[in-house]
Amino acid sequence: MLPLLRQTLKEGSSVSILQVLPAIAHDFGLSQDQLAERLPSGVQGVFHNRLHWAKFYMTRAGLLESTRRGQFQVTDAGRALLATKPTKIDNAMLAQYPSFREFMEAKRPVGAPPAQATAAIETATSTPEEVIDAARRELDANLKAEVLDRVRQMSPGDFEGLVILLLVRMGYGQGREELARALGGSGDGGVDGVVHQDALGLDRVYIQAKRYKDGNTVGPSEINSFIGALNIKRANKGLFVTASTFTKQAREHASSSTLHVVLLDGDGLADLMVRHNVGVVTRSSIDIKAVDEGFFVE
Repeated sequence: MLPLLRQTLKEGSSVSILQVLPAIAHDFGLSQDQLAERLPSGVQGVFHNRLHWAKFYMTRAGLLESTRRGQFQVTDAGRALLATKPTKIDNAMLAQYPSFREFMEAKRPVGAPPAQATAAIETATSTPEEVIDAARRELDANLKAEVLDRVRQMSPGDFEGLVILLLVRMGYGQGREELARALGGSGDGGVDGVVHQDALGLDRVYIQAKRYKDGNTVGPSEINSFIGALNIKRANKGLFVTASTFTKQAREHASSSTLHVVLLDGDGLADLMVRHNVGVVTRSSIDIKAVDEGFFVE
């Protein structure tokens, strides 16, 4: 917040976030990679997001004021604060201003003690978007762990069916169930399923699905057996899926094969299941809205 207030005053007129961003980034010594870093949502850059909220909070405290769409300038209160040569500006300092305290009170959850709510805002180090993204990542991680636990409890036949369903949901076999089927059981020829990428079956992907429990890893011998089965089928594409993990040697054997063999472990499987809504449902959703700048064109 302090660098933003200083740079805005230095500009001497109404400015935008994009105008002051390069100078502040230079003062922080940020690299191009750091400037390119985006929030997990991918919607906005991390640095741009933090400058936006610094501007918003200082506006609420009366240190900055909006002049026109996307533009702002330093107020007399902001100049007075800079004249005291502060070493930093944080939420605790902003809480000294009545307008910011009113803003904090409006943010207080129903039933939360005022002192507790105020302390939470004063010590906050993340922007609201970062808090939401962090919570979303935690929820996703917990969900994927639970999904994987359920998958490891499935029967081998159900696990093979799960893999086929997931591939169809991902668009393989043109998304048509009739172009994908499980082949598990005796006489399966070393493969558990096949997906026809076209209606005539000219392009096929064979699948090996080994559920396995956590800790029971897939080694190079299983990979070599699968590669041998692909050769017998005269296939050049194969997908080996497990609810466990692959050893380093197994991955090396797959990557050195002349055939295109893709390995999908339990973590990757759970991630794809969540992403393509296989075995999960949407319990709730949140719409995050922003000001429509076009609506307020002068």
